[in-house]
Amino acid sequence: MKKLFLTTVAIATLLSGASFAAELKFKPGEDSKFNWKSYEAFKTANSSLKGETLTIFGPWRGEDEALFQSVLAYFADATGVNVRYSSSENYEQQIVIDTQAGSPPNVAILPQPGLLADLAAKGLLTPLGDETANWVKENYGAGQSWVDLGMYKNKDGNKAYFAFPFKADVKSLVWYVPENFEEAGYKVPETMEDLVKLSDQIVADGGTPWCIGLGSGGATGWPATDWVEDFMLRTQPLDVYQKWTTNEVKFNDPRVVAAIEEFGKFAKNDKYVSGGVAAVASTDFRDSPKGLFDIPPKCYLHRQASFIPSFFPEGTKVGTDVDFFYMPTFASKADLGKPVLGAGTLFTITKDSKAARALVEFLKTPIAHEVWMAQSGFLTPFKGVNKDAYANDQVKRQGEILTTATTFGFDGSDLMPGKIGAGAFWTGMIDFVGGKSAPDVAEGIQKAWDAIK
Repeated sequence: MKKLFLTTVAIATLLSGASFAAELKFKPGEDSKFNWKSYEAFKTANSSLKGETLTIFGPWRGEDEALFQSVLAYFADATGVNVRYSSSENYEQQIVIDTQAGSPPNVAILPQPGLLADLAAKGLLTPLGDETANWVKENYGAGQSWVDLGMYKNKDGNKAYFAFPFKADVKSLVWYVPENFEEAGYKVPETMEDLVKLSDQIVADGGTPWCIGLGSGGATGWPATDWVEDFMLRTQPLDVYQKWTTNEVKFNDPRVVAAIEEFGKFAKNDKYVSGGVAAVASTDFRDSPKGLFDIPPKCYLHRQASFIPSFFPEGTKVGTDVDFFYMPTFASKADLGKPVLGAGTLFTITKDSKAARALVEFLKTPIAHEVWMAQSGFLTPFKGVNKDAYANDQVKRQGEILTTATTFGFDGSDLMPGKIGAGAFWTGMIDFVGGKSAPDVAEGIQKAWDAIK
């Protein structure tokens, strides 16, 4: 879904899974920011696996594949297992074909809980066990939320734990330029009420608070879904949010309509948005943050996920030239805690083996996370890692948002059927900013969902 439109590199053919053999990126025992004790303990416990083969199929290609391979190198070194990783541009379709044909890899890695639920229901996944589920609950920030993402019904209709989370993304971020804030005397808001007050103050001072762009070619509208999802998590308990993504709570439910209207308070206010409301739908999401960097600024605030620095002006330094803060919660809804909207990848066993089980155990060690943390593009909700292993302070702060979250909401539109999450929801949001009311838009999306057979 959304991720497909953010991919800049596509590889058309299935990558051949070559046996893994690479030097360890960081020499064991030499850098104190890594938890080498966990690595050595894992090595001692799994020395009997030498010579076994482990096949892994996942979404990572290009730079991300190289980074993941640097993690796998430690697993291979500790166990002596012959690790073979492969991917495909159409990895979602490929894993379905492979599992149904009876030729799956040992381990599949997917960012779609819905697809994994389908595979589990067909009896194509191996349960990871209550012990692993309890480990995630105790050791991850918002642990129960992550457990829920991996709990699916099996072939017999009974729920079991099938998917281990690894590598997360944070969406609940608001970006700003510290220099602009300092010059204007603005402070980072701590509550949603304060964020609204700040927006009003910027207007009163003659400025424009927000840059918002929903354009994304054939995927136009998806940035608005993130806004609505963030407001659902900030106005409703997590179970309501989860039921909304499965159609147990309908789109035309007053609680969902209210979340859409909260987004409208920002996006449908001419005084709030750079270029006015008319520019919201037509501005490409990749171009929308540029107003932060204009002199004078065309806007002071931009809500977007952790990937957005890729589209900042060349040479922009996060933490100096631009910074972020957690999208705040409502003081009036303090009982909802600190929810975080995001996404992530899930490891599941599609062909059981001792080596596959050992890989899941390896993911429970801090070193499996810290090796990637110390390089780039990796966040983890694992509370047991050394946060100082992160490559820089900015990524460290995003990691802390994950570990201190009370609930984690997986990207709602990615959990919905494609015709809704990557269809009616997108177009409905464009209709909404174009002038349609929230109740009418919600009713239209619900009708589209009801029409799915």
